Amino acid sequence: MFTGIVTDIGEIESVTLTAQNRLHRLRILCHYDQGTIADGASIACNGACLTVVASGVAAGLTWFDVDVGAETLDVTTAKHWSVGTRLNLERALKIGDELGGHIVAGHVDGIATILTRDDQHGMARFEFSTAPKLARFIAVKGSVTLDGVSLTVNSVRNEAFSVLTIPRTLDLTTLGDWRPNSEVNIEVDLMARYAARLSEMTCVSSTEA
Repeated sequence: MFTGIVTDIGEIESVTLTAQNRLHRLRILCHYDQGTIADGASIACNGACLTVVASGVAAGLTWFDVDVGAETLDVTTAKHWSVGTRLNLERALKIGDELGGHIVAGHVDGIATILTRDDQHGMARFEFSTAPKLARFIAVKGSVTLDGVSLTVNSVRNEAFSVLTIPRTLDLTTLGDWRPNSEVNIEVDLMARYAARLSEMTCVSSTEA
């Protein structure tokens, strides 16, 4: 589990394609202490929970390897990642850690497309569109995870929604690089998902009765 609070920005050093391009082995450079990264550890990379298969230190930087499988390639922006791509990183939540954002599973639901960017006194307001099946879980003042960052929804209009990012978020994440027509990973709020499922089951039970 994660909180959507980015703790480092990584950069892809290498991409190795295997299994007829259906499995990508990535080597990611970061500033984490390599001694704290165990094989099998989970690290959210642009919101996708990936498993560390190896790690080490080279030229003063820590590196770790992860495998990106077919499902992740199909559902997320990982299919477009290449050498030099910068990624928002977050280590897995530990019991007792501060829950600074909201509960994030690291299971990306799909992709949102940036419609507009409006820069405002160091801040930036972004408007996105996403698939109807995901938009139904997005509500004003609710939480949404975009490229691994926990954000608050400001407005909703059909399949479109907006968020406002503060200067610190723009500085400490890759959000400052976002531009219209770019795609980002989206994970809807777990609470909204479960509430919707409970409502659906309640309606079914009422109909059957």
